[in-house]
Amino acid sequence: MNSITEKLLGMISNWNGKYEGAYNIRENGGCAGRQSTEHIKIENKEGAPGLEIRILPGTRGESVSIPACITHGDVDDLVYNDFYIGEDADVLIMAGCGVHTETGEAARHSGIHRFYLGKNSHVIYVEKHVGTGKGSGLRTIDPVTEVYLDEGAVLEMDTAQIGGVDKSTRNTRAELSSNAKLLIRERILTEYDQWARTDFEVTMNGEGAGTDLISRAVARGNSHQEYTSKMIGNGPCSGHSECDAIIADHGTVTAAPALTANHGDAALIHEAAIGKIAGEQILKLRTLGLTEKEAEAKIVEGFLG
Repeated sequence: MNSITEKLLGMISNWNGKYEGAYNIRENGGCAGRQSTEHIKIENKEGAPGLEIRILPGTRGESVSIPACITHGDVDDLVYNDFYIGEDADVLIMAGCGVHTETGEAARHSGIHRFYLGKNSHVIYVEKHVGTGKGSGLRTIDPVTEVYLDEGAVLEMDTAQIGGVDKSTRNTRAELSSNAKLLIRERILTEYDQWARTDFEVTMNGEGAGTDLISRAVARGNSHQEYTSKMIGNGPCSGHSECDAIIADHGTVTAAPALTANHGDAALIHEAAIGKIAGEQILKLRTLGLTEKEAEAKIVEGFLG
């Protein structure tokens, strides 16, 4: 594992020289370290690049980390990771990707993650993406997430693109059974000429299923972001979708939430707001001694926090 990987791990995960619990570190398409535990097993996927992570029923208080790092240009990495979470398990899963290049060659990572949560299981899933390096090559991260929640299962997703990624397309698909819950918090920052697209589709099939989807976006410079969400209620369920975006400089944002109710007791709500930083917020912070640039940074940090 090289020094660039270690630096990226510190930015995207809880790396402090080592991991507690189960882990697999992916570096430039290969494995730079792996550890299973008694209750969490990590194995290579058959027939495709990637992993199968199996968490035994009843596992509680444990974690698994599966970061991926690209440390130079001319790498196009594709990985398929499947998570099988047993009934009544309660665990933390930390993923994330860092892409670094110092040349004009592009660097790209595409992670396809599939989650199968058993009855009454609970997972907190944390995913961070970042691009670094001074090279002109495109830094691209294209995550795909598929979620299948059994009865009473709960998945909490906290995803963030924290800077430096030139291009990204983020696709998330989920299917919820009765009393299953999906809670998503997404934060994306784009600058310069960067481009990002987010596409959510959630189908709630069972009685009592619920979804709460909140996205926060900041588009600076000449960057552009697109956000689409589709929420489908096929039974007595509840769903809430919210997209808030701040634009600065010449940044642009397009938001297109959509709702489909196929049952009379499907209660679905969507909200979308796009605007610039309010002048009075800047003024208030400047009276406390901050420069305009520092004030804007503080506001953005709080908005995305």
